[in-house]
Amino acid sequence: MFIKFFCPLLILFSAATNAAQIYITDYASDADAKVYVTQYQSDANCIVYETNYQSDSDPGVWYFTKYKSNARASIYYTKYKSDASLIVYFTKYKSDARCRY
Repeated sequence: MFIKFFCPLLILFSAATNAAQIYITDYASDADAKVYVTQYQSDANCIVYETNYQSDSDPGVWYFTKYKSNARASIYYTKYKSDASLIVYFTKYKSDARCRY
């Protein structure tokens, strides 16, 4: 179950020639992953740096797109850690961005 579920997430969110293009949806049923944002870096599966440039190409760098058709993955933010398939911490520093599984 772990490999079946998290390997696609790893491909969607961390490996890319460009920043992972992410679309935020309002519906959990439309999302590729349910994301919980933690305040603690040690709790996170992914440490994410939000970029304004889709050409950034480091693991853990996310570019948020306005259109689902442009996105490599869609996410839904959940209020509950127990509902999440991915726990992220947003960092201010691009050099800290990474995902671990």
